[in-house]
Amino acid sequence: MLNMKKLFSILLLCLGTQVYAVEFEGVKLDEQLQLDSHQLILNGTGLRKKFFFKVYVAALYLTGKKNTSELILADGGAKRMAFHLLREVSGKQMLEAINEVLPANHTAEEMKALEARLAELSRIFGSVAAVKKGEVILFDYLPGSGTRITIAGQQKGRIEGADFNRALLKVWIGDKPVQADMKQTLLGNEQ
Repeated sequence: MLNMKKLFSILLLCLGTQVYAVEFEGVKLDEQLQLDSHQLILNGTGLRKKFFFKVYVAALYLTGKKNTSELILADGGAKRMAFHLLREVSGKQMLEAINEVLPANHTAEEMKALEARLAELSRIFGSVAAVKKGEVILFDYLPGSGTRITIAGQQKGRIEGADFNRALLKVWIGDKPVQADMKQTLLGNEQ
């Protein structure tokens, strides 16, 4: 029979050990995670490349697997887009990449409706000098609460609206994504 001290040591060892189910481009990813009160599963992963540089590994988490952007964008449930940096980028570079693709996936009217919230996104990323290699950027959508933005473990802000979260997701899974092959793998489709 185990004494309490041994049992406590084993429990601490188990709690301190995180088991990863997926490794992609050297980044270890949870197959499932808890986002506040929501259980999410890994829908797909993707590698963002710019020229021949590997920039980040993206991971899309949903409440249930979906393999089309239409189903994901129509889903009002909790979601997470996680970006594991493979090289250092500035907040300005990340924001420029988002702003480059947003207009291609939205009408002028839709962009106008997002204007104030995009200004808040600009403020958030403008306050970040650099996100270092190995750090993570999270866009967590929580129904009724909005999109929580966390950079390198620090919550930087929350932006309201399901429409804002859909707009962000379109950067990676919209009709004109930042990178077509990454869209397919985020949707869980093999390349």
